Amino acid sequence: MAITIQKLMQYKQQQRPIVVLTAWDYLIAQLLDDSGVDLILVGDSMAGVLGYENTLPITLEEMLHHAKAVRRGVKQAMMIVDLPFMTYQESVAQAMHSAGRVLKETGAQAVKLEGGYPAMINTIACLVQAGIPVMGHVGLTPQSVNQIGLRQQGKTEVARNKILQEAIALEQAGVFP
Repeated sequence: MAITIQKLMQYKQQQRPIVVLTAWDYLIAQLLDDSGVDLILVGDSMAGVLGYENTLPITLEEMLHHAKAVRRGVKQAMMIVDLPFMTYQESVAQAMHSAGRVLKETGAQAVKLEGGYPAMINTIACLVQAGIPVMGHVGLTPQSVNQIGLRQQGKTEVARNKILQEAIALEQAGVFP
């Protein structure tokens, strides 16, 4: 049976671990799907495979291309696609357009966005209201490499509390699970 948001919510209530792995191509997606992985993420970390220094340069077009290949290998797992840097931060309309393209053109069941700050919470709430499932991402956020670097986050009590508050805000905005 294919994984759905309802199934993930059930797993959460049962306190069942949810297995999430990343794939960037058909073959790996097929192997992960056949192994019973719950969620397959087409992550912007693919930027490294493409030779970029970090995740910032990867484009929506590149993500769409690889997500289509991953979709062909996935039959049971839920597929989620990262929205790349500056394809959703500018405005709710931009986020809606980018997320809509991902779902329509790739068959993904959800998109992933970074951040739990107030403007992002508003964007996520609008996407969810429009019927676009969103997975949130807090803590180490690679798209913020120029602000926070790529280093462990949450080392202090204040920093841990900030991450927790962002996670709670994301949950209240309707991200899954």
